[in-house]
Amino acid sequence: MSELPYNLVYLGIGGAAWAVAALKFRAWRREPSFGLLVVVLAIASPSTAFLLASPLLYRGIGHLTGVGNLATLFVYLGIVGFSAAAVVLALVWAPPEERTGTEVWAPLDDRLRRRVRRRTAVFAALVPVLAALFLAGGPYRPETPLTFDTTFAPRAATALFLALYQGLFAYALVDIGRVCLGHAARLPAGWLRRGIRLIAAGALTACGYVLCKLAAIALAYAGVGGAEWLSTALGPAFAALGAIGITCGFAGPAGAAWALRRRAFRALRPLWDLVYRADRRLALEGPPSPAWRERLALRDLEWRTTRRGLEIRDGQLTLRPWIDPAAVHRARDLAERASLHPADRDALVVAAALRSAVAALAGGAVPRPREEQPVLPGLDAAPAEERAHLVRVADYLGSPLLEQALAPAAPPAAP
Repeated sequence: MSELPYNLVYLGIGGAAWAVAALKFRAWRREPSFGLLVVVLAIASPSTAFLLASPLLYRGIGHLTGVGNLATLFVYLGIVGFSAAAVVLALVWAPPEERTGTEVWAPLDDRLRRRVRRRTAVFAALVPVLAALFLAGGPYRPETPLTFDTTFAPRAATALFLALYQGLFAYALVDIGRVCLGHAARLPAGWLRRGIRLIAAGALTACGYVLCKLAAIALAYAGVGGAEWLSTALGPAFAALGAIGITCGFAGPAGAAWALRRRAFRALRPLWDLVYRADRRLALEGPPSPAWRERLALRDLEWRTTRRGLEIRDGQLTLRPWIDPAAVHRARDLAERASLHPADRDALVVAAALRSAVAALAGGAVPRPREEQPVLPGLDAAPAEERAHLVRVADYLGSPLLEQALAPAAPPAAP
């Protein structure tokens, strides 16, 4: 049997999952929290297990240490680490109705600490038991990266080691699947609910791996041959599908948030260009980047988008003395006649105000005194709403309604 497909699958999934773990770790470094740290461990532990389970690395560990099949112990302990982290996640992930603000983790008070210690104590106590049973069943020769379970299951200590490991894994999978489905049922439609459902689906799918392994181990212990395919083919298929589901569940909401930040960053560029023409001091780091370079922007999008929004606000304050009240009035009338949503109406008004101010400033108009300057909507928007408001303003810069609002009023007809 060729080991190449197994190398590709295990290394591919393990590498992709480690990339997600690195992103989560980076997020934890920016905003440390106990819950996010547990997420990092919940991804990094099985990621490492998948890498070590590849026949390439599996055999390398055996050759390096001189202990046959030692990688099996590391792989299984990595999955036990995931199991413990998943159980802790079930405790610290606050239900939506109990959250305060945007925090998704329950406060780590004394009661929660006790519950976490009590649940993780089971895994902590059984880890040395697993290691002792594994060593008691040895020595393990030859190296069997794909058939360890069925090859050595006839040994009582090894069979008990395998059954105990699978029991811990199944307990954690069912627990995290149950909790995630409960959370998803109470969440509104969106990427977060999809991500949590994917985690639940991945966890419950991986239970197929446990069932296949337990069946293969039991048959091998009983001396029944011909069932290795349950352990080498069907079981890993369930595990791979489950790992893909869990990884996508963690990465999906983060990827959607990243895409939303990137869209906002790019969408604000036309509005930023408009106010930049009025006040070039807005570009604190020199001339603005070319548009093609911003299309390739992938990093620090939250910081760059926030800075762009603040600079637009500064530009809006600079332009306020040159805003044409007539253009603002026409924009409001057009929005009412078009039955625009209030958020779109405010965006059209602000777009008309800024365009009129830039034109007046370029034409050498005299700035209006403060009492004649119109008050624009959106200045008192909450931080969470301000970005969406500015993106709408940017979208309306190319609207036909804006051109109508900026068109000079026709002179009255002669009698």
